[in-house]
Amino acid sequence: MTLLIALILCFQTQSPDFAKTRAVVEASIRNGAFPSATLLIWKDGKVFLHESFGKLTYAPSARNTDTLTLYDLASLTKPLAVTLSLMKFHSEGKVQLDDSLKKFLPQTANGGKEHLTLRDLLLHQSGLVAFRRYYDCCSTETQVLSRIYSDTLIRRIGDTTIYSDLNFVLLGKVVEALSGKRLNEHFAETFAQPLGLKNLMFLPPDSLSYRIAPTEVDTHWKSSFPRPKVHDPTAAMLRGVSGNAGLFGNASDILRLMLPLLNGGTLDSLRFFTPQIIEQFTTRDPKHKLRALGWDMRTNNEKTSTGKYFSMQTFGHTGFTGTSLWIDKSRNLCVIFLTNRVYPTSSNRQILSVRRALHDAILEDLERTK
Repeated sequence: MTLLIALILCFQTQSPDFAKTRAVVEASIRNGAFPSATLLIWKDGKVFLHESFGKLTYAPSARNTDTLTLYDLASLTKPLAVTLSLMKFHSEGKVQLDDSLKKFLPQTANGGKEHLTLRDLLLHQSGLVAFRRYYDCCSTETQVLSRIYSDTLIRRIGDTTIYSDLNFVLLGKVVEALSGKRLNEHFAETFAQPLGLKNLMFLPPDSLSYRIAPTEVDTHWKSSFPRPKVHDPTAAMLRGVSGNAGLFGNASDILRLMLPLLNGGTLDSLRFFTPQIIEQFTTRDPKHKLRALGWDMRTNNEKTSTGKYFSMQTFGHTGFTGTSLWIDKSRNLCVIFLTNRVYPTSSNRQILSVRRALHDAILEDLERTK
């Protein structure tokens, strides 16, 4: 092989430097979109980038972010803890998508919810309200659950899509009914322990507080028990363990949790899902064409958080605290982006435009190395 050919082959197979991608994150920190971030890019079985940026807060003396920094994952809890659990139960034949909610939670058979199915909840087509401020009317976990179980539908089942935290609070309770364990215990025993996930958990202990990226300070808390660390108020009222929020973690553990989905349902000789269940849950709903079962899908509009290049086969989720996970099935590409954009206030919404710019930059950087 001549020197020239060797140099050409080396150039053709080099990894992207992601200069444009890094520039988007660094500019966003300078512009106050968030104080810290971790980005992980995986493609075709390889981690191309795993890097952290900024400090945990805007204070000059704040701790630098690193890849062990834990983020409040907010609504990423929905797919990671609940949807994956139901996918596994479904793969094992223990649950069907058209099973009724009342089969697992008989106390919910009221207010129009008598005919709700797990499919309705996973697709956010239940007709339940988007959210309620339970901290204004409840002071205990029992009171919150009682209000949710007795809530009345505001739309007919299946008529429209309303993204609702209540759907996943209920699905989290279905997982608990199926497993006989609290959701955090089931997640730990079913996924975290077998996969060796030491940085993905509910209820992080105080000993890890120094590694947790801070979020918004809650000025509404009135309950008698100490407020859990989770930012989401409903999850906090449910003592930090809920189907809609509560997971804390870092990017590398999220990726490892996703690897069975990217590998036909298995990892390290462990089978979690069947390939058929993976395809079923990550395919766009044919009726409203907005979501998959328990997963968001890339939308076809200029404000989609995946930018303009990701394919319409892309599934994933975002979290209110500034987190996101997107998998483009057509590219065998996974992007995990974690920030604490709600620090010091959730009124800062720059993350919406940052996500679009980031995902565009990632694909442009990847394209330049082809």
